[in-house]
Amino acid sequence: MSDLEEFLAGDRPEDVALYLSEGFVDDVGKLADYGDSVADGVVIVVEGERGRNAFHTATGNDAMAFAKRAMGTEGTIHPDLSGGDCPSVAEDETQADHETTFVFAFAEEQNEEVGGLYAEGDVIHAYAQCNCGTAYTQKWVAGER
Repeated sequence: MSDLEEFLAGDRPEDVALYLSEGFVDDVGKLADYGDSVADGVVIVVEGERGRNAFHTATGNDAMAFAKRAMGTEGTIHPDLSGGDCPSVAEDETQADHETTFVFAFAEEQNEEVGGLYAEGDVIHAYAQCNCGTAYTQKWVAGER
């Protein structure tokens, strides 16, 4: 099982995952040695603090500030974290006009006391940035997508 598969199964709650698109990073090939190549980019799973620092270095955004900004807008993020469907697509546009530039994700362990999704299992929290400037989020129970 790859690092990404373990992360998406909820088996790596101490880590974070980062997707960086080919259009956002100068040389995604160098990063592929550290992660999983996916459609149009690479996903890297990194230990929490190092991952948040790597996210900041790659994107210029503080990971938790970015997550907070994205929380206000629900969207759809691909199950393998390789992009998403921007919720800001206008009627005269297609998803092809909106490229996900990066995704930041972490897993939160099951917590029955909180209820909802958290009672069902570990929860993946994912936050995406579109090239149009929209930041959006989606969360789901690990292993169920």
